[in-house]
Amino acid sequence: MAERLPVGVVVERRPARNRWQDHLWRTAAVLPGRRPTEPWSVLFHDEGVTRFFAGTVELVAYAGDTALYKHNLEGPNPAVYVVLRPRGGPYGPRLLLATVDPAEAHAHADAGDDLLDAVPMPEAVRVWLAGFVARHHVERTPWRRTRDAADPEILAPRRPAGRLHTREDGP
Repeated sequence: MAERLPVGVVVERRPARNRWQDHLWRTAAVLPGRRPTEPWSVLFHDEGVTRFFAGTVELVAYAGDTALYKHNLEGPNPAVYVVLRPRGGPYGPRLLLATVDPAEAHAHADAGDDLLDAVPMPEAVRVWLAGFVARHHVERTPWRRTRDAADPEILAPRRPAGRLHTREDGP
C-alpha cells in the first residue's frame, strides 16, 4: 500500500566563500502540490543569490515504513529530504527525489556526489503524513533471537579420531 503527494522544490544558488567553488547549491523550500511553473524558472534574484523552481516530484509513503515516518514526525525537526544530483550544463543540479523517509535519505548521503538537504516539513505534508501513519502504522515489538539450550554432552569425552572400534571398547 502506497500513497503519493506531489511537491514542488525550490533550490538556491549562492556565491561560495572558498577558492575551489564559485557557487553553492542548496534546497530552499518544498511546496506541497503541483505547480504550473516550468522547471528551472527563476523565482528570485538579488545580490548573487538566485532561486529556481527545480521541478515537481512525488513523496511516496509505504505502509511498511510507517515506523520511520513516525520517527521523523515525532522528532524535534520533522523534515522532507531532497536529493540533488550534480550535472554539467546550463541548469543547476538535477532534482533526483524528495522523501520523508530518514533511512532513504541516509542511503543517499553515502552515494557519492549527491547533495542532500533536510528542509523543514510544510504543514500540509505533515498533515498528509500523520494521517497516513495513523491509518497504517502497526506497533511491532522488537524480536530477539533466543539462544539454543546448552548441550550437556558437548564436553563429554570422545573416542580419538581415526581409531577403530574394538571389543575392548565395549558396546
